[in-house]
Amino acid sequence: MGGNLKGIMTKADYLSELGINTLWISPFFKTEAYHGYHITDFFKPDPHFATLEDIRNLLETFHRRNIRIILDFVTNHCSVRHPLFQAALNDRKSRYRSWFFFNRWNDKYATFLHFSELPKFNLDNRETSGHIIDAAKYWLSMGFDGFRLDHAVGPSHDFWKCFNSAAKQLNDEAVLIGEAWLEGFGFRHLKTLGIHRKYIRWITGIHPQVVELEYRNVFDGVLDFYFRHRITEFIAWKENHRLYLDRLRNSINHHYAKFPFGFYLPTFIDNHDMNRFLFDAGQNKEKLRAALAFQFSLPQPPIIYYGTETGLSNTKPVHGQVPFSDLQVRQPMPWHKLDNEMIDFVRQQIAGWKNRHK
Repeated sequence: MGGNLKGIMTKADYLSELGINTLWISPFFKTEAYHGYHITDFFKPDPHFATLEDIRNLLETFHRRNIRIILDFVTNHCSVRHPLFQAALNDRKSRYRSWFFFNRWNDKYATFLHFSELPKFNLDNRETSGHIIDAAKYWLSMGFDGFRLDHAVGPSHDFWKCFNSAAKQLNDEAVLIGEAWLEGFGFRHLKTLGIHRKYIRWITGIHPQVVELEYRNVFDGVLDFYFRHRITEFIAWKENHRLYLDRLRNSINHHYAKFPFGFYLPTFIDNHDMNRFLFDAGQNKEKLRAALAFQFSLPQPPIIYYGTETGLSNTKPVHGQVPFSDLQVRQPMPWHKLDNEMIDFVRQQIAGWKNRHK
């Protein structure tokens, strides 16, 4: 939507005063798409988003305020326009052919889900995995404090063990949070996933929580989609949500009991790929406050998607089959029309959570 890293820096005081201690920022690598996930070079920033100087200034600006920055990092795939994929596509004898999954008899290749513009990396190829891990090490060396790892169920566990080892050797405090969720996947997508015993489990039933738990030895935590679904079910979609708070808490406590102590399950009520909570709640800000209050009552790290603190919402639903519908939830921050009462409420929730978890 036209934003860049300089824009984030201009709001450093706002974010610091809000009370946040970590920024999670979208990919800023060279890209073929407005959102940054169709990457054509993992080592260079896209000039639309930033220069290397901008990135260093961003890190200095927020580290000076004791705010860490984690970077949204894609390992599973790249843009079809990536030069190395183009080399593999146009020459069957190219050394980069084995970096991807090509059909032996033609030029068809494996992709991320059904997106032909996103060829899947063969990360079991040591040279390929080395390229991606070197990129991660490059950004950690620059000063980033960790990664949110996109589509973590795509690469194999062997790859993630290597990734974890390399990251922790460089910075033992680097935090790795995986997006390990299977919603929206069908049988035809199984061949592109790196989870254990996937075909047998498809027949017997793949339980998302069990899949998340399998990453306890390669990540510091996984984004808690289970929480997001439950808080939508019991608050956003209920006429009188107060009647369901005990059921909601019992459900979350039962969920937490399945995970080992110290494994992070960061909570969120909305993100860049789904309807904002306020939309699902019928634009009812009372329900939004109730959801935030519940989120910040939990022991796990809470995530706020930008704009939620001021009641930013969408007017049309996000639908995976509707091109660009994600832009509904990626609108510019309404800096000239902030809900200061809601912002103060969120600031209080943050302060309360931090006081309880010093």
